[in-house]
Parts: sequence; C-alpha cells; structure tokens
Amino acid sequence: MTYEPPKVWQNTQSGGKFASINRPVSGPTHDKDLPVGAHPYQLYSQATPNGVKVTMLFEELIEAGYPVEYDAWLIDIGKGEQFSSGFVDVNPNSKIPALFDRTDGANVRVFESGAILLHLAERYNAFLGDSRPEMLSWLFWQMGSAPFLGGGFGHFYAYAPEKYEYPINRYAMESKRQLHVLEERLQEVPWVAGESYSIADMAIWPWYGQLCLGRLYNAAEFLSVSDYPHVMEWAERIDARPAVQRGRAVNRISGDDDALKLRERHSRDDFK
Repeated sequence: MTYEPPKVWQNTQSGGKFASINRPVSGPTHDKDLPVGAHPYQLYSQATPNGVKVTMLFEELIEAGYPVEYDAWLIDIGKGEQFSSGFVDVNPNSKIPALFDRTDGANVRVFESGAILLHLAERYNAFLGDSRPEMLSWLFWQMGSAPFLGGGFGHFYAYAPEKYEYPINRYAMESKRQLHVLEERLQEVPWVAGESYSIADMAIWPWYGQLCLGRLYNAAEFLSVSDYPHVMEWAERIDARPAVQRGRAVNRISGDDDALKLRERHSRDDFK
C-alpha cells in the first residue's frame, strides 16, 4: 500500500523497538540529578557504537601511560534516562555519550562523540594521527556516514516493526558503498588516517569494524562483509587491542558475545 503524506505531519506511534522513547520535542521528561564520582572526567554513556568510541579512547590513553582517570556512569537509553533533567543539562540533544571535564577546577560539558574524542586527544596531544587534516577528514566522514548505517540500514533491517524492501535496499546499498570507501582506503594505509592509529579509527571501528565482526544488527552475512578483506583485517587488528576490549565492556548491559559487561567503571581495578 502506498503511503500518501498528509499536508501537515502529525505525531503517531509507529511501533518498533524505540517507539516508547521517540518524541518530536527536546528537553527533559523528568527531574533527576546525575551521579558524580571522584575523578576529573565524568562520562555518562552506554556501550552503543557512539558510546564505545569514547571509552576506547579513555582506555587507550590509560594503556599508553597518560595520567587519566574517569568515572563512567550508565545512561540506559532504552529506559529513557537520557531525558532526565541532569542529562539534558550536559547534553541538550539527549544523546549519549556526554562528558563533564572537571580538570583544572573547571566544569566543562562536552557532548557529541566526535567532539569528546577531539577534546581528549587534543588535551593529551595523543592519537591525532600523522596528518591533522587527514585525521579530521576521516573523523568527520564517520560523523556524516554512520547515520545511514545506524538510523538508516540498522533501523529498517533490525528494528522497524515491519520489513520494507525499499528502505532496506536503499540503505544496504549505501552501507556497502561506505564499506567500499574504507576498503579502498585501507588498501593504501594501515590506519584510516595514515600510518598511525588515531581517533579516526576509534570513531569508525565501533560502527564498521563491529559490523564486519558480526556484532551489529546481525547483518555481516547480509552485507557480504567478506567482500572487504582489508576492512576485516583492520577490524580484527583493532579488536585485539587490550584497551579496546576494556572500552567495549564499559557501560555494557546487553549483547550475546563473550565481552565483559561492566555496568559502571570507576577504577582500573573494576576490570579484574
């Protein structure tokens, strides 16, 4: 049946996994303060691909010996905790992850995963790649591309209440095109920004790397990820890093793989 849009859109519940928390307005739905721990960095997140980017970087900084400590508090987006008054104060867009940076006596909020990655990498002058323009280009490539993979392909393939051929085909095609972009790049260099592992890799891997490793939407076979051997090798190489394994665990409450699930992280000893 063909859908004919009305002259003026009206909000209706369309079903699907996230129907209970989707709404057309911003702002809080309830009053609740955020918890605050002892460390300079207070992260409020969940182990979605966007959340994993930031915990990967924190753990990579720690692995590399930088004087970094952070508290990571779970924001359960399935329960609408991102709409609390406290969370909206740190991110008016009500999306995880969000960060309070309390170093040097400040209390600076940083939201959007790419902004947090840049903020931390620049503070420690770490994981910025060999070429700043190249690193920034791939970092922002991810920001512009992943919504087609997540909100587009992932939604219609895995979460929509019914399967529709047109949107699945449309976004599958775009997802495969993006994988081919990465494949072409990784034929030339070992890391997406060049010769050095950088926050560009950390931004891209939780989406495209985990997709290729079969952890995203159960769609690896459907998208024929074996067609992209250089992406697969890159994904496996990053997956083997101890800091990445720890980063994947932080604020994780679901998933059927063998990854550690660490609801909150307040100490390096929590992983023991």
